[in-house]
Amino acid sequence: MTSLVNFIRERFTKVAPLPAETHTFQSGPDEPAYRLHLRLLKDGSGILIVNAATVLHLNATAAEFACHMMKGTTPEETARQIAKRYRISQAEAQKDYLDLRDRVQTLIHTPDLDPTTFLDFERVAPYSQDLTAPLRLDCALTYRLSAGADASLAPTRRVDRELTTGEWQTIMDKAWAVGIPHITFTGGEPTLREDLPALIAHAEKIGQVTGLLSDGLKLADKAYLHTLLQTGLDHLLFILDPENKASWQALETVMPEDLFTTVHLTVTPKNVKKADKVLERLAKLEVKSLSLSASEASLTGEMQKLRQQAAGLGLALHWDLPVPYSTDNPVAAEVVDDEVPDGAGKAWLYVEPDGDVLPAQGEADKILGNMLRDPWEAIYH
Repeated sequence: MTSLVNFIRERFTKVAPLPAETHTFQSGPDEPAYRLHLRLLKDGSGILIVNAATVLHLNATAAEFACHMMKGTTPEETARQIAKRYRISQAEAQKDYLDLRDRVQTLIHTPDLDPTTFLDFERVAPYSQDLTAPLRLDCALTYRLSAGADASLAPTRRVDRELTTGEWQTIMDKAWAVGIPHITFTGGEPTLREDLPALIAHAEKIGQVTGLLSDGLKLADKAYLHTLLQTGLDHLLFILDPENKASWQALETVMPEDLFTTVHLTVTPKNVKKADKVLERLAKLEVKSLSLSASEASLTGEMQKLRQQAAGLGLALHWDLPVPYSTDNPVAAEVVDDEVPDGAGKAWLYVEPDGDVLPAQGEADKILGNMLRDPWEAIYH
């Protein structure tokens, strides 16, 4: 009788999920550069983030497959462990594992591939799942601006000091500990911080993907640009000033480099009539990724035309990136698809130069806490 009870218990006891934690994988020097982050959730499901750009929601079994893939477990050993845990045949487990691995590799190495359309991944509405932590932290290192910039473009009245290098490193460590894989350095103008290379290097050391939101003027200095690349910068959001010759020169310096670059253009009443020519020039520079925002709601019609032109020129549009601060509230001004839920405060958070946390840039009346002083559970509740 005891053996029968043990048989039933063994066959029908619910499989305990893997511990809720974050795993990271970075490609080796002899293969194309890519980085994976896997966040295992309490229910056993997982979120797989590819190059901080594509988010895949995995069920418990697929999450375990992804975990083995990132650890380098052989297909045979993976199949053996999965077959034992889920009581399926090893042949079936190995087939499913190889299928997931091949689809993820296709996604990694094929530019601009829709994972749902081409890889048969289940579609999940953006930001619809419960998250234990955001997928990205936007860190405003400073509200100082480049010489000659409009002072109204940065909310300097919001803060009375800037965090030190060590304090920002503590924030990145805290972010990594709760499972945030992606840091974007913004401002103000973050390249005015002399410790920017050190902060990028720290993120690289602990495994985070790093992005930079910059006017790009300092990146015209190739030595400085290469320093950022060598310390681990993964991608750039280049804030283009289409009326500034130096801005175009800096972009021309950046584009030949091995750095994924999205160009941001704020459409204003002053530049809207020339915006179509700006997009044509960007296409000639082989820019592939574009971010657009409008300085005021009256430009919505013109923005729609620019979106259509961008599509015709092969410029992919991205709407969930941080955008430059403006007195017109960039979150409200940005034009997005109605069906795309807002991820502010859920999929990403914004940290001001003094450590205060906002749901997103421009929402200063909604301080969630301070990254240095307050526990994470109080900030992201």
